[in-house]
Amino acid sequence: MIIAFCLFKYFPFGGLQRDFMRVARTIAARGHQVRVYAQSWEGECPAEFELILLPVKSRTNHGRNAEYYAQVQAHLKAHPVARVVGFNKMPGLDVYYAADVCYAEKVAKEKGFFYRLTSRYKHFAAFERATFEKGAKTQLLMLTDRQIADFQKHYHTEPARFHILPPGIYPDRKYDQQIPDSRRIYREKNGIALDAFFILQVGSDFSRKGVDRTIEAMAALPVEQRNRSVLLVVGQDKPGRFAALAEKRGIGKQVQFFKGRNDVAELMAAADVLMHPAYQEAAGIVLLEALTAGLPVITTDVCGYAPHIARSGAGVVIPEPYNQQTLNATLAACHAGQLKEWGALARHYADREDLYSLPEKAADIILGGTHG
Repeated sequence: MIIAFCLFKYFPFGGLQRDFMRVARTIAARGHQVRVYAQSWEGECPAEFELILLPVKSRTNHGRNAEYYAQVQAHLKAHPVARVVGFNKMPGLDVYYAADVCYAEKVAKEKGFFYRLTSRYKHFAAFERATFEKGAKTQLLMLTDRQIADFQKHYHTEPARFHILPPGIYPDRKYDQQIPDSRRIYREKNGIALDAFFILQVGSDFSRKGVDRTIEAMAALPVEQRNRSVLLVVGQDKPGRFAALAEKRGIGKQVQFFKGRNDVAELMAAADVLMHPAYQEAAGIVLLEALTAGLPVITTDVCGYAPHIARSGAGVVIPEPYNQQTLNATLAACHAGQLKEWGALARHYADREDLYSLPEKAADIILGGTHG
């Protein structure tokens, strides 16, 4: 079969993009042809993929997405496929992989009347409605129960169309794949002292992931703890205003930003704690990557995967409504004994839970002929 995958942009360090790559490669490994439609592609494309880049000229995101969709439809009409799988919402999908939150719920909570009059709103609302409305044929690959509740609230989607997937952590991220003495070796490699309090944050879109909250919490640490703290932020975004905030809070020299790195597994082996105090996060695969690496996690309750942190006992979930002082106190309470206990609980959870089989389960549903 030829399976078409649609995603607006591919870059190597996004959670959605990594999930797409694993699912598509799993399907290719089962002997099917993979065709990918994208507006842009960064990094290498696997030789077994047929990549079709679609030129979009609009100045707005929603304008580019509408152009992209029209071109995908035209190409599919001329070159039909067995399945169309979307990693972004759009009409006409056989399968949608729900890596994002419910747009209708987000608008209801955060936006006013006039926002609903904009062309941006009308575009995104229409594309989401076409994917989730009652009577649509699209099968829905979901990451969390919380997502399902939001979509059903707004669209009354038939329950049978939802398929909850297990997480999809790369097995090579697991703590038992780390080299002996990895903490010391990777700290030396990155110029981080062995006695430093090494805080790590990983995720593109710094505003949404709460990098400002992490900086504020680090700046509020007791003097001795703050002076030996180091924060590395890895993700696709412009660090300008966050670097300025760190400077303003007196910790500018202790905070470093990286656009993307291939050695995140090494950084997780070297770090003391992963911070992910997001404002909004459908799932948050990085939380589970940290757990499987044996790295304690401090996150917020809005994250779809936050219940894994609570169930494992390998860190702290900051409740809603969010309070910065609670995050500050939680980070300040991180001492060697506590971190060691959390790390042991993380490793135990990684051994007993299925945090790995997402690509296989997703491929089963995509290829299973349960559509329309």
